[in-house]
Amino acid sequence: MANMINFGGRSLFDDFFRDVAPGYFIKPLHGDPLPAQIKVDIKEDGNVYTVQAEIPGVGKEDIHVSVDGAVVTISAEVRQQDQQTKDEKVLRSERYYGAVSRSFQLPQDVDSTACKAKYENGVLQLTLPKRQQAASKRVSID
Repeated sequence: MANMINFGGRSLFDDFFRDVAPGYFIKPLHGDPLPAQIKVDIKEDGNVYTVQAEIPGVGKEDIHVSVDGAVVTISAEVRQQDQQTKDEKVLRSERYYGAVSRSFQLPQDVDSTACKAKYENGVLQLTLPKRQQAASKRVSID
């Protein structure tokens, strides 16, 4: 019976009370926690891949990017805590700490020495140049 009224982690009653009495319940201070998966857009332009990854609410010092051949891994740690002053009464506090990670494989190896990353307004932008393949060379036989 409990499974019948559960919709993706929310119950039917959550949606009902959110619509009927939106001001009655106190909403989280930070909104929903970081999604289970980082959303990315990957584009290829000539000899470079461009990746845009949504990682809202995270400081750039808590984002880690690694490149191993054609595999790119993006991981982030989320730490959000609320401050309380002496005169305040806390009605609800939603502190959370967690990590999220995403790996994907590109069609061609990446030159990890020439990669660039920029983080602005919750979006991480990666510029990943393709590794140039060495031209084959014919070996003469003596």
